[in-house]
Amino acid sequence: MNKQRLVIKSNVHKGPSSYFAEGKRHTKVARSYRSFRLKWPRNSELSFQILTWVSGTTTKAAMSRRKIGDLYRAPFPLYTVHFHRETGLVITAGGGGASKTGIKNGVHFLSLELVEGKHSATLLHSHDTETRATMNMAVEGNVMAAGQDGCCCLMRFQQHSPKDLRKDNTKRGASGDVDGPRRRDGHHQGSGGGGGLETRTESSQVKVEVLGEVCSDLSPTDALQKCVRFSPEHNLLLTGGADGHVRVWEYPSLKKKLDFKAHEGEIQDLDISSNKKVVTVGRDFACCVWSDDQLAMGLRWQDSLPHIAEKMYRYQACRFGKVEDLPGVLRLYTVQVPHKRDRKPPACYITKWEGQNFLPLLTKPCGKEVISCLEVSDSGTFLGLGTVTGSVAIFIAFSLQKLYYVQEAHGIVVTDLAFLPEVVQGKNFLGDNEVAMLSVAVDSRCQMHIIPNRRSFPIWLVLLLCGLLIVAVVFLLQQVFPGFI
Repeated sequence: MNKQRLVIKSNVHKGPSSYFAEGKRHTKVARSYRSFRLKWPRNSELSFQILTWVSGTTTKAAMSRRKIGDLYRAPFPLYTVHFHRETGLVITAGGGGASKTGIKNGVHFLSLELVEGKHSATLLHSHDTETRATMNMAVEGNVMAAGQDGCCCLMRFQQHSPKDLRKDNTKRGASGDVDGPRRRDGHHQGSGGGGGLETRTESSQVKVEVLGEVCSDLSPTDALQKCVRFSPEHNLLLTGGADGHVRVWEYPSLKKKLDFKAHEGEIQDLDISSNKKVVTVGRDFACCVWSDDQLAMGLRWQDSLPHIAEKMYRYQACRFGKVEDLPGVLRLYTVQVPHKRDRKPPACYITKWEGQNFLPLLTKPCGKEVISCLEVSDSGTFLGLGTVTGSVAIFIAFSLQKLYYVQEAHGIVVTDLAFLPEVVQGKNFLGDNEVAMLSVAVDSRCQMHIIPNRRSFPIWLVLLLCGLLIVAVVFLLQQVFPGFI
């Protein structure tokens, strides 16, 4: 058990780079822990230590566990997901890495549909990435920038129409090049966040072409690209590496524009705003704002919280987001997690910053489970959080109030999240829901999390009730104090 303990602890602290090829093994360890925990007395000291070891938290279930059905289950650990608004495709990727475990590496393209309030996913195409797992991804138009080991690989994908697919099959049939009958296996995955989710597989309808790649990390050993983003103007590609360097490439020429040391140690996350300010967070406790390759300022979230000691927390993720009903205004959101593990772990925090001058606006705790990933909805209304214990939460961006929470929705680390836009090419993917969010994890599962629309009263009814209330108050005052009016 000591060996397993060291493996899990190492992966939680070092990030995705240490659980590439062992995602399947870690899932088995977590399952073994659960079965062991059921047999051990709840008040046992050993049971408490094991709970702290695996989950990194001893949070009590503030909300009851909900059964979330799987939208899709891949044959390998999943590390990244993206919803492509131009086509409505869900793109998810991962793999077992270069180790010879038998776990493949690939990018899967799923077609998402909403039929009678139920989300269903169709596997359209599986692109083999050979010996490299895709750990992070950014998409611009029909080009995907995928982080694979120490490289950023650019791939162009194109969805075929059914008409083009029939023509292609006809040509292959006439030439005698036939792949055999179409394979379709459908199975109902059970009800959950999507109100009943279904997955089925069809023949390939997506063509993928590799455009080229650049070296995005120069670590002498275990080179790894940690994050990648396109600029809002779509003319720059930014990568952050385990060597602490930010590299900026002109897009689409891929000519290197900037290469500078941003952090001592790994870069955890980065993002770029519409005014070309780059924000990076690293494992060196720093969150930095850059103008080109010059440090503009360093952010300090704990200054308003005197009880938090220096280097007690480190930054885990950062994202810019819009402000609803305020065009052109941005907010920066950062997540801070405890640097050291503890038997009684402290809470993680979310901080909201003004997006121009980077003044802290609001900081709130977000639970004791260690946060693994952060995402902001397109409208800037919602924040999505995933944890190392597999839990998923949705917060209101304005107040940082928790709106939705599912404890251990996944069996192990949640690696990425993606919100669905309201309308894509005239199709409504939300249905009668206020928000829908995808999550993927090392357990190979892709899930859909939805929040139904909160019922509201028509404005005329509210005004009518207010009028009746005023009349009732005046009548009551007249009865108590005759001659009041």
